[in-house]
Amino acid sequence: MELEERIEKAVALFMEGYNCSQSVVAAFADMYGFTREQALHMSASFGAGIGRMRMTCGAACGMFLLAGLEKCALEGKDREAKAANYALVQQLAAEFERRNGSIICAELLQLRKAERNAMPEERTPQYYAKRPCARMVEAAARLWVEHLKGTEFPPKQA
Repeated sequence: MELEERIEKAVALFMEGYNCSQSVVAAFADMYGFTREQALHMSASFGAGIGRMRMTCGAACGMFLLAGLEKCALEGKDREAKAANYALVQQLAAEFERRNGSIICAELLQLRKAERNAMPEERTPQYYAKRPCARMVEAAARLWVEHLKGTEFPPKQA
């Protein structure tokens, strides 16, 4: 599968009913030796702003999970590898925020107060029409593709 097709795959997964984090991770899982089922399991808890708490956007969390699959410390004392992962996550987060206005789910959804209900909303045409989530999934998948292609993101503005 071409990289650009993975962006479309991520959005298609979201439109099938998978959460935002699952959609991003599952679209790239095979590149890292994971099955679709494994990807769905490992990313399930991060949807809807981490467990529907509306905190960090689940699509962004999915992108961060991919960053860990690519760069991580395999030895507990490997500070350089940890720093490389954290730097990548920070770059991706800053670029996601620059493009979308926030990395916080509640802000992206323009919620006045955080929801603490665990039950996800039914996926209806009205649901998809009122939510930017499919766009956030697309944005996270696109950022990951750009990263894989070697795109340099502008430094975070102070």
